[in-house]
Amino acid sequence: MPTLPPTPLQPPAPRADCPWCGSALLAGRRRMRALARRMSRLLEEPESWLDAGTGDAAFPDAARAFFPYTSFDGVDPTPRVLWARAAERVEEAHVGHLTDTGLTDRYDVVTLLHHLEHSPDPRSELTAALRALRPGGHLVLRLHTGNSPFSAADVHTELQDRGCTLLTRRPNGWWPLQRIVARKN
Repeated sequence: MPTLPPTPLQPPAPRADCPWCGSALLAGRRRMRALARRMSRLLEEPESWLDAGTGDAAFPDAARAFFPYTSFDGVDPTPRVLWARAAERVEEAHVGHLTDTGLTDRYDVVTLLHHLEHSPDPRSELTAALRALRPGGHLVLRLHTGNSPFSAADVHTELQDRGCTLLTRRPNGWWPLQRIVARKN
């Protein structure tokens, strides 16, 4: 993994587009908490969870309320994941793309929340996510299909071709935001 220059570990700067607190992060954290609540109904408490594209680890921070005994790790191409580690939002921080980590059969759950549409090679990232999952592990994706050449239908096809069991319905095509949950067999 390449060595990065030292960076001060600071929280992300607030943004002025939230009517309540001046930060869009509040609305995002509510969505993260709602997703974690839905996942808690679907899953037993996992031992380990990797959040790809974690940034400042907003999702692991929100999910900890529902999964207090789970070990959360994060991977992100920016050094914000180092701040998340310093803030104890994740236990392990990997700077770079998921394809660079070499993680294999290590996690019970891997989340890719709005990650594939920002990835330079979404198929490779999806392959790396499946490789990081233990057999029987769950892959949780949320993607905005309008921003990605890799559509939700493509993701469904890729997952089925790789022997995964889809736990969500096939996307209807008209709704731009898709949530996909699959189990690695």
